[in-house]
Amino acid sequence: MLGVVDSVLFKVLITVAALSVLIIIHEGGHYLAARAFGMRVLRYSIGFGPTLFRYQPKGSPTVFQVAAIPFLAYVQIAGMNPNEDVDPNDPELYPNKGWFARATTIAAGPIANYLTASLIVFGLGVTNTLPPRQPAEPMQVAEVVPDSPAANAGLKEGDVIIEANGQAIQNVGQLIEATAPRAGEPTEYVVERAGQALPPMTITPADRGGRGQIGVSAKMMRLYENLGVWDSAKLSIVLPWQMTVMQLEGLTDMVKRRSTEGIGGPVMMGKMVADSFNAGMPAFLWILMFISVALGMFNLLPFPALDGGRLIFLGYEMIARRRANERFEMAVHAFGIVFLLGVMILVTYRDIFG
Repeated sequence: MLGVVDSVLFKVLITVAALSVLIIIHEGGHYLAARAFGMRVLRYSIGFGPTLFRYQPKGSPTVFQVAAIPFLAYVQIAGMNPNEDVDPNDPELYPNKGWFARATTIAAGPIANYLTASLIVFGLGVTNTLPPRQPAEPMQVAEVVPDSPAANAGLKEGDVIIEANGQAIQNVGQLIEATAPRAGEPTEYVVERAGQALPPMTITPADRGGRGQIGVSAKMMRLYENLGVWDSAKLSIVLPWQMTVMQLEGLTDMVKRRSTEGIGGPVMMGKMVADSFNAGMPAFLWILMFISVALGMFNLLPFPALDGGRLIFLGYEMIARRRANERFEMAVHAFGIVFLLGVMILVTYRDIFG
């Protein structure tokens, strides 16, 4: 256990710290790619506002600083701001570099987030601490709620429910399907205990909001266990990809429904981070991995102001063999920033008051 997070302030601090680390890594990807292609990086800042600490290595053009509001981070690459005066003869400016160098520099931030997610999955895999669990099959009872219909009928932890209302039961989903419509109705269940079938028992599911429940929970099994180095390496590539597909499917569904339901704002994200912090280091790292994938995926979306939006303009340049109008591109990205801020305010309001 990392310690129980109770105070709202501490939840905010741990959430800010977690997100800041992931965004520092994201901006670090941009920085490393820019320097690798010989671009001049003027500033690498952790946070915003007045500078509290700064350091400029000897012979380096980059000022590394920590600002008064230590939330998020940014990298200032020379020539990247459309309002800057660009010397066409300066080889270290962003716009004077080739298409590939600029595209790689833009994509390097999301790539850094995906690499971080892969490293977390690999580390959890080789240490056998991957937290995801799934219900066991067959349907084995993990806990019996005291004074519930199941407890009154004599069900015990470790029992295996193999039949309910004449239906074969393999998992907890099938048990729920067989039990939910039977609220208040005596129902026959067949149970095995220690490998031996017990005489059929009659249980009357309690009515819980119109759904029948007998008061048992299913035993949960580790989804990933004893993977080894090779399997962990494969999972570190496959799992972030699978999560990206799931997140894209979720976004597509929200667009079809024209709803922001399902988008997690800062409040929801803070609750996820705080809950995982309370659950221990593996669960905390798992949530960081999930957020890192989401951050990488989100930034690659072809939307103005995001890295993906900038890559769209670079794609146009590659196809048309000429650059997009700078004023037009700047206006498009400005619109994107305003729109994204509006969505963030909306989902935050909904998380707090909805």
